[in-house]
Amino acid sequence: MKSLRLPELPGPIGVFDSGYGGLTILKELRRKLPEYDYLYLGDNARAPYGTRSFDIIYHYTLEAVTALFHQGCHLVILACNTASAKALRTIQQKDLPKIDSHRRVLGVIRPTAECIGPLTHTRHIGILATTGTINSKSYEMEIKKLHPDIHVEGLACPMWVPLVENFELDGAGTDYFVKKSLEELMEKDHNIDTIILGCTHYPLLLPLIQKHLSSKIKVIAQGEYIASSLQEYLHRHPEMADKCTRDGTCRYLTTENNIIFDHSACRFMQHDVQSQHIELTY
Repeated sequence: MKSLRLPELPGPIGVFDSGYGGLTILKELRRKLPEYDYLYLGDNARAPYGTRSFDIIYHYTLEAVTALFHQGCHLVILACNTASAKALRTIQQKDLPKIDSHRRVLGVIRPTAECIGPLTHTRHIGILATTGTINSKSYEMEIKKLHPDIHVEGLACPMWVPLVENFELDGAGTDYFVKKSLEELMEKDHNIDTIILGCTHYPLLLPLIQKHLSSKIKVIAQGEYIASSLQEYLHRHPEMADKCTRDGTCRYLTTENNIIFDHSACRFMQHDVQSQHIELTY
């Protein structure tokens, strides 16, 4: 990794995801905290991360975080459950002290775990996520730290991300895979009353998910909770808030062809998106 001097002036809040799913988090961040500037980076050329090894995910995530630092970000949100599960802790503990101890990288798993306590009455919850996130057991560990009495049952849904990224949101094939996964999860634990969508792509399947679940089961999409958590974080850390510019702007970077990215991203954001291509070479 090249040793380069990082910009010291205030800059945008960085938001990183391996693909497009993090746009669902960005959308909620902009709704909740519209005054801040945001810089989104999608590593679309190397997506998906969900089935990759720990070492590869860590390496890719560190490259992306470093790129956002060099773009002027002092605070980066890993809007990717797989990166949060497999790279966040190592970056926080090993890399930030060497890169810049005053910069921060936050994930999406801890804030989601923090919100779950008051939402479940049976104290049985389900997690639907990528293979990498489920195998890491990150949700189970974080929830157990905060709520030792809650039983957690996880299920990997490897077909869901490709379906979302191809915008197959309500076809017969998508209906089949969603129904199959939900039945498998509920078969594992009939007492589940709350399900966390542990992948940022999955909120786009929410109508289909709710179609195949009892109305008594709560389905938790992460965006609003991540946005509220960031708002509280910036309130608790005014020194970091002062390093985040506030002109209400949003820019997009992608490792993919920018025209391809723009076409898909506008469907997630529901407005036109104009991105720039970036090479992750740090």
